[in-house]
Amino acid sequence: MRADDEARAVEVSLAAEVLFERAGVLLPPDDPRELFAHADRLLVAVDAGVVTGLAATVPLDGGVHLEQLSVHPDHGRSGIGSALLEEVCAEAAVGGSPRVTLTTFRDLPWNGPWYTARGFSVLPEEQWGEGMRALWADEEPIRVRPRVAMARPTG
Repeated sequence: MRADDEARAVEVSLAAEVLFERAGVLLPPDDPRELFAHADRLLVAVDAGVVTGLAATVPLDGGVHLEQLSVHPDHGRSGIGSALLEEVCAEAAVGGSPRVTLTTFRDLPWNGPWYTARGFSVLPEEQWGEGMRALWADEEPIRVRPRVAMARPTG
């Protein structure tokens, strides 16, 4: 992500939250710029010079953790999310990460089931590292519906 992409990336992140609201999931307010500031890597999808999606990753337990994947609702269901996810996984593999992890809502169709269809599986708690345990505890405010930790090997 370039510096001049940030304002539109914030718009994309906030607009994507509308999908949760429509599903009756009320998330606490957040400022995407906080995520951008601590992300290890920020990828954006751009169409005609306009940011339409983003992926933010952080290092976690010796691997890559997908902190956020968002696509503007006006561009949903067009393959942008899948392309961003595959790029995250490819970069993780090139960087030597054994896996990509994430946490997500278990039952929302564009969350748990969507990631399962793309090669992720539930990461059993006994396989969590200290980083995942700390992240899980930090996510308590957004655990308004069942959540799950997932992983996908990069090999």
